[in-house]
Amino acid sequence: MKNFYIVAAIGAWNKDTFDKYIKEIPGNWYFASTPNELNKLLETVNPKYIFFPHWRWVVPKVVIEEYECICFHMTDVPYGRGGSPLQNLIVRGHKKTVLSALRMEEGIDTGPVYFKEPLRLEGTAQDVFRRASKQSWRMIAYFISENPLPIPQKGEVTLFKRRKKEESLIPEGLSLEQVFDYIRMLDAPDYPKAFIENENYRFEFEAAQLDKNELTASVKITLRNIDENSHN
Repeated sequence: MKNFYIVAAIGAWNKDTFDKYIKEIPGNWYFASTPNELNKLLETVNPKYIFFPHWRWVVPKVVIEEYECICFHMTDVPYGRGGSPLQNLIVRGHKKTVLSALRMEEGIDTGPVYFKEPLRLEGTAQDVFRRASKQSWRMIAYFISENPLPIPQKGEVTLFKRRKKEESLIPEGLSLEQVFDYIRMLDAPDYPKAFIENENYRFEFEAAQLDKNELTASVKITLRNIDENSHN
């Protein structure tokens, strides 16, 4: 019986969670943070499961077909299939969601569901990612002990699109609470911060706090078109 497992995930918080929880779950565990690392592992390791708690890249068809690949998607699929689930949920006003454990297949987030667990959306994007990471590991422990079987998704399909950097521009006409949500949903390492700009400057925001009718945040101000504005 195979007892080899791979976790493929980005983010230092996922590696920290991996290092903490593998001591509590039986088996031989390996971690990959890039596609190259995953490919090298698969040259020598024949895993029963490959878990993808938080991954940015398309997994090759050959890997999906040869191994049981499981992703953890932050929506109640088939609602919210696609990219940038956290940001797409918050910008639509959601306060809570579920973490869905899916059998990966060639279609994006179309695979059958093993099970779902509740997930809260308060805090910064980084707060939610850390919360989801810990939740993923509780779900992974269940996989190892119970070996659940997936069932096909049911319901109306709603697709999310992966957000682009320019969509971090805070739209006009938002309420103060919506501006707060816009800032916090992008407040995580390697994510383009929420911003506004004028002819000369860009204002990027993080660490937002909302208290009744007052919003405070840290701001970084940078020059726009710095090459055009500079003089020799």
